[in-house]
Amino acid sequence: EGMLVSSSNDAPAEPDLLATIAAAAPHQRVRGRAGAGLVVRRDDLRRAEREGREGNLVLFAVDASGSMAARQRMSAVSGAVLSLLRDAYQRRDKVGLVTFRAGGAELVLPPTSSVPTAQVRLAAMRTGGRTPLADGLLRARAVLRVERLRDPRRRALVVLLTDGRATVAARPGGDPVSDACRAAALLAADGAATVVVDCESGPVRLGLAARIAAAADGPVLGLSELSADQVAGVVRAARAA
Repeated sequence: EGMLVSSSNDAPAEPDLLATIAAAAPHQRVRGRAGAGLVVRRDDLRRAEREGREGNLVLFAVDASGSMAARQRMSAVSGAVLSLLRDAYQRRDKVGLVTFRAGGAELVLPPTSSVPTAQVRLAAMRTGGRTPLADGLLRARAVLRVERLRDPRRRALVVLLTDGRATVAARPGGDPVSDACRAAALLAADGAATVVVDCESGPVRLGLAARIAAAADGPVLGLSELSADQVAGVVRAARAA
């Protein structure tokens, strides 16, 4: 969903979602992408078995501000993290989690392939407060930079869950949404692949998540329900093709 893929008879039969998005994401502006889709060309397509020894890094960045909606997001992401980690060993994958709430961002789960570590860390998550979206994206960027130094061959995907309604600026006097877009653009400049899951609900829709996705040169997806299976499906979609 949300991906525009050029057809070809000799394209790889079992594309790896993370590797494919990572290859396509830096070229979206040049390719004239408009709207929510990701323009993927034949040369972007990757197969897990061809480059799978390097493994993937899935870094979730999740809006933990607010109350009931935040708890639903955290429940869905926690389930998705554990689900992805259970099959991480065979794929040599790592999963991490950054949350942003109140006054800043927190690396709740440093990238790991350990289910027990994730269970302990995820149980300690907190929610509530305002929405420092820019800080969350900047923290995600810092985590990716450290991981890139540790293992430059590991492919990274940022999965951002937010409604885009930033309320805390990254700098004094700054505009929260504009600062978030700038932070998203820095991720794109680093070559990071980003997918935005739009969590906006209610009768009034501002479409701010799409602005963040555009700045990050990545697709924005709307899920039919915010559940662990749906969130994990964002990462697994191409593996089942």
